[in-house]
Amino acid sequence: MIATPDRTPLSRDFFDRPVLDVAPDLLGRILVRSTPDGPIALRLTEVEAYDGADDPGSHAYRGRTARNDVMFGPPGHVYVYFTYGMWFCMNLVCGPEGKASAVLLRAGEIIEGAELARTRRLSARNDKELAKGPARLATALNVDRSLDGTDACTSQDTPLRMLTGTPTPSDQVLNGPRTGVGGDGAVHPWRYWVANDPTVSPYRAHVPRRRRS
Repeated sequence: MIATPDRTPLSRDFFDRPVLDVAPDLLGRILVRSTPDGPIALRLTEVEAYDGADDPGSHAYRGRTARNDVMFGPPGHVYVYFTYGMWFCMNLVCGPEGKASAVLLRAGEIIEGAELARTRRLSARNDKELAKGPARLATALNVDRSLDGTDACTSQDTPLRMLTGTPTPSDQVLNGPRTGVGGDGAVHPWRYWVANDPTVSPYRAHVPRRRRS
């Protein structure tokens, strides 16, 4: 018999830890997106850690800005950014307030509300692709900058909540370089994913942009 995932909200203390401890521990946890049309629940299967001022790949590497302000805390809040002029991506802030570390939510399995997610992800060929990649995940859950700063560890009815779920056993967690990160940040093996899970996105190395002549 498969145990029912724990629907208890994750505590603030869960996120108030080093980012490299929080990131792999998020696999198997459940993210709930509340909408006027009903909830969408997602089991996390792939994440990436970003370690603030100590990480050249982090948005906070060069300090605090209006864009990354939420990354500086408190932990357990949602950091949403806009990228490539068309996509949103969602992160969970962790570590002590002021440290500016966060975990990018790269992929997951929709376990509730798939019919709602399909209306957002019309190009998905099947349900395994609904949240296969960070931009697809945010699109499927209808996440945009209006949700930047949302508290995700609360028992109250908020737009985004993180639940305990069923943590992935450590022997089923793999790690490697982060997708699309170049420069000095490319060496860090801070992408974590559930082994053999079909919702995990394919790895792609960083490709430098060519300047137009």
